[in-house]
Amino acid sequence: MYASREDIGYDFEEDSKEREKKLKPNPDIDGGWAWMVVLSSFLVHILIMGSQMALGVLNVEWLEEFSQSRGLTAWVSSLTMGITLIVGPFIGLFINTCGCRKTAITGGILNALGWILSSYASNVHSLFVTFGVTAGIGSGMVYLPAVVMVGEYFQKRRALAQGLSTTGTGFGAFLMTGLLKYLCIEFGWRNAMVIQGAVCLNLCVCGALMRPIYYEEETAEKTVESNNIKSQSHLKVLSCSAETLTSTIVFSEEEKEAKRGQIKDENLGSLPALEEKSANRFGKNTYALCILKTVSQRTVSIQKGFGVWYSSYFGAASLFTNRMFATFVFWALFAYSTFVIPFIHLPEIVTQYNLAAQNDVFPLTSIIAIVHIFGKVILGIISDLPCISAWNVFMASNVTLAICILILPLMHTYAGLAVACALIGFSSGYFSLMPVVTEDLVGIEHLANAYGIIICANGISALLGPPFAGWIYDLTQKYDFSFYICGSLYMTGILALFIQPYIGKKKPSMEKNVENGNT
Repeated sequence: MYASREDIGYDFEEDSKEREKKLKPNPDIDGGWAWMVVLSSFLVHILIMGSQMALGVLNVEWLEEFSQSRGLTAWVSSLTMGITLIVGPFIGLFINTCGCRKTAITGGILNALGWILSSYASNVHSLFVTFGVTAGIGSGMVYLPAVVMVGEYFQKRRALAQGLSTTGTGFGAFLMTGLLKYLCIEFGWRNAMVIQGAVCLNLCVCGALMRPIYYEEETAEKTVESNNIKSQSHLKVLSCSAETLTSTIVFSEEEKEAKRGQIKDENLGSLPALEEKSANRFGKNTYALCILKTVSQRTVSIQKGFGVWYSSYFGAASLFTNRMFATFVFWALFAYSTFVIPFIHLPEIVTQYNLAAQNDVFPLTSIIAIVHIFGKVILGIISDLPCISAWNVFMASNVTLAICILILPLMHTYAGLAVACALIGFSSGYFSLMPVVTEDLVGIEHLANAYGIIICANGISALLGPPFAGWIYDLTQKYDFSFYICGSLYMTGILALFIQPYIGKKKPSMEKNVENGNT
């Protein structure tokens, strides 16, 4: 995981033997405060991912306000979605050095600032900077710690915990869609963004709930005794130094008395003053040493954090040497856009099909959001069963989602679109399985770095998908080809995941045949 020195309670000790001591399992693992972390992650998904899923409401307002093309306007939503995920690998560096809590609180402030500044935008290009970049980076600084901390606190029921926390995306899409619609109607889209920015300040509270994990040593009593012995030895040294200082002072005074042959009361009265001066100097030196020690510890933590981060992405132990993981990244480049495009463009598709009245009663995006909630929980429970493979559940959900995206343009009735949206919502519940599947591919020690790469690839998909769909619409005046092309690319990534394991199995047998032929 992105286990910062703060998050795991790392203590910098000069003695290397103390680092090798075994740690007791924390009582909060799989229980206790772990469920507060799940609640925090749940709220983060509501405020960040849910709000992003509801940007179709604001997209319509921006089209009317700025009168720009659909492709250009769609870049605003795509930027904030894409940057939220793309910055994942770089946010890992902050997590390694500062911890999840500080990173999340900083991101909450930055996200709220992006929403508020966007209310003063005079054109679409201003929204690129204020909403796309500023709010996007802030969202990424909160989203990744929320996912990482759930993985830190859970070991046995990780799939269920991730499923429960990520259901906030569905709840958020349902709640934020209605909230933004109401705010835009009552106050206008500019004031709506100010209010939403104030709501997003609650991300700072969510970050504060991400309490670092501290482990207790098994030899706690021994360490306490050793610390007492060390403290006593330090006290002895200090007392000896004080006695030596006093004796030297007295000795110097006696010398002066012998030489001068007179004893003055003023010299005797100067002894306490000298002792006070020496004590003050000693205190100042101790304070300076504490500052230097703190700076050195922080420097070491930054160097180690950067070293781990760099080696995971670019070093000899790069994750891309794992061919199955590289194929997984290729799949992720096309996956997220197929889930985002319906949320961004469904409101306009419904208007083109003259289904706006029915959609106002129960929006199709709300159907996706509600079923998405149940999909994440149900798929998480199924994957935790001992007789079920999480990978098989993951692949079946992907195939179902790809088929639904391909057949969505063929549905021209509200009932048909509702069924397709329900299947999209349920099958897209595989997002809760992504950390579990990633762990199976690379191992627990590389999970966070690998997951950062995966969500970065998803961010590229979210960044390019909706503008591409808008550009296709500007050319053809239809969204049909957008769904066909994105669905086909998504299916290509799924087929690559199917084929890669068999390629890996065939290669060793081919090498053995070559060796037998040579012998």
